[in-house]
Amino acid sequence: MEDWTSPHVPHAGGVLAHKFSAVGEAFAENFAGGHELGASFAVMIDGELAVDIRGGYADKAREHPWTEQSLACIYSSGKAVLSLLIAREVSEGRLDYAAPVAEYWPEFAQNGKDKITVAQAMSHQAGLCGIVEEMPPQEWLNWEAATARIAAMAPLWAPGAANGYGPQTFGFIAGELLRRVSGHGVGTLVGALRDKTGAELYCGMKGETLLSRIVYMPKPPRAPDLGEINEYTKAAFLKPWSAPARVAREEWIAAEIPASNMHANASALASVVYPFAGGGNWPDGEPYLTEGALDAALQPRITGDDLVLPFHLSWAAGLMRNVNRHFGPNENAYGHAGFGGSCVVIDPEHRFAAAYVMNKMSPHLVGDPRSLRLLDALYGAL
Repeated sequence: MEDWTSPHVPHAGGVLAHKFSAVGEAFAENFAGGHELGASFAVMIDGELAVDIRGGYADKAREHPWTEQSLACIYSSGKAVLSLLIAREVSEGRLDYAAPVAEYWPEFAQNGKDKITVAQAMSHQAGLCGIVEEMPPQEWLNWEAATARIAAMAPLWAPGAANGYGPQTFGFIAGELLRRVSGHGVGTLVGALRDKTGAELYCGMKGETLLSRIVYMPKPPRAPDLGEINEYTKAAFLKPWSAPARVAREEWIAAEIPASNMHANASALASVVYPFAGGGNWPDGEPYLTEGALDAALQPRITGDDLVLPFHLSWAAGLMRNVNRHFGPNENAYGHAGFGGSCVVIDPEHRFAAAYVMNKMSPHLVGDPRSLRLLDALYGAL
């Protein structure tokens, strides 16, 4: 590992294995092209942190550098962390992908949802992509109210018949499953991952010291292209209550909204999801997932035109299979993207987990050109 810097990246810093020098060049190219404000990129391969680079600015005025202390909202990239936590409960025998969600959460059985399995819920097949009935958008910050509303709703399509991405609901379904079987909320479980790995990953942040480390994130210059708008797209993204609103920023950050408000840096995200790439083990070799749970987590669950997103997708239990090469050139990899451009990539074939976290948001739903430039350079060096 060598210290990394670049004349093309303000406040460039971090470390980089020599063989991955092209990754540093790609990172600098993103800045030279005016595509970044601040960003970080990290790769954990064979249990070693081979890339951990960062640079740019953490604030709108470009007065404060992006440092190893900087934290950004990773939006839906946090769904990969939820997938890992669910796989852990499967490893421990407390969850079964083939079992009905209602076996663990009896109230979920309402309105024809009694047979929806954990695997179907984790692969966006449950027909619960969003809330159709009007609700206060502040309700997403109330765990009991949000989960009760999801438990009471009827599926918007026949469960198992199609996949339709649930940007907010996914986190509450996975999080309530975790709470029912472990006794702990997502924030506490993420805290345990932080304690285990030292990774700076949070779901629900409080306190001035932590809040002061969150970077400014300018919104995308235009709305993402959602393709042909239908009733499912509207429920998932376009209703006034499709996402939290009318709340203070500090309240939103402090709440547990697992599918969309985790905060992290790139090295934290790559480190936390590494067991998916490392045969179920942490970087130090300690087992975390059983072989059976790992295989089940990465097993293809459904492939088809998504009812919400404008893509033909293939879902495992919470992760996208890389059939569209949104996560680099290896179709056997997995990943997830977050609103604005962040992403996490898991490649068991090459035994690495990579993460890209930034604050200048783009309109790309997935396959942001900035992350693809980095991933192409990474694969070129393998």
